[in-house]
Amino acid sequence: MREDIWNDIYTLISLYEKAERDCDTARKELRQKEERLEEYKEQIKELEKKIDNLRLRNAFLSASGDGEAKEKIDRLIREIDKCIALLEG
Repeated sequence: MREDIWNDIYTLISLYEKAERDCDTARKELRQKEERLEEYKEQIKELEKKIDNLRLRNAFLSASGDGEAKEKIDRLIREIDKCIALLEG
C-alpha cells in the first residue's frame, strides 16, 4: 500500500513537471507571437504612411490643370486646418 502511494506521488510529480514545461513552452511561444505582432503593427504604420504619401503624390500628378491642382491643395489645407482645430479643441 505504501508503495502504491509513493508511485502515485511520483506520477503526480512527473505530471506536474510535464505541465510546467508545457506552460513554459506556451509562454515562450506567446512572447514570440506578441513580438511579431508588434513588428507587424509597426510595418502597418509604415505602409499606411507610404499609402498616404502616394495618394498625395497622385493627387498632384493627376491634376490636369492649375485650377484643379489649386483646388486639391485648398482641400488638403482645409482638412489639415480641421485636424489642427480638433487637436486644439
